[in-house]
Amino acid sequence: VQLQAFGGGLAQAGGSLRLSCAASGDVNRYTLAWFRQAPGKEREFVTAIFRGGNKYYADSVEGRFTISRDNDNYMMYHLQMNSLKPEDTAIYYCAASARLILSSLRLQNAYTNWGQGTLVTVSS
Repeated sequence: VQLQAFGGGLAQAGGSLRLSCAASGDVNRYTLAWFRQAPGKEREFVTAIFRGGNKYYADSVEGRFTISRDNDNYMMYHLQMNSLKPEDTAIYYCAASARLILSSLRLQNAYTNWGQGTLVTVSS
């Protein structure tokens, strides 16, 4: 399945953005995730949702970001980002895996499908 992330842009600190990831096929049985890479830093895990609905978040975004599947379209999922901070500035990537175990949740190489990134810039 191919993925395409979109929805990035410029936001002010405290503001909100909603990212979406469109898949070329049904991803209802996949574990879906978002990673991000800030300038000069390594790519890091942001959040993931298992096909059963369990959600996991990095400590840095817990309580501010929400990952969700699209209930009307099994080929889409979203990342709602609230209370944005300048340190959230990064390129955000969507990723998916048909077979993922919990212990590998935060590992990039556990995901087999990746979208191109979408840039999020948060101004102070």
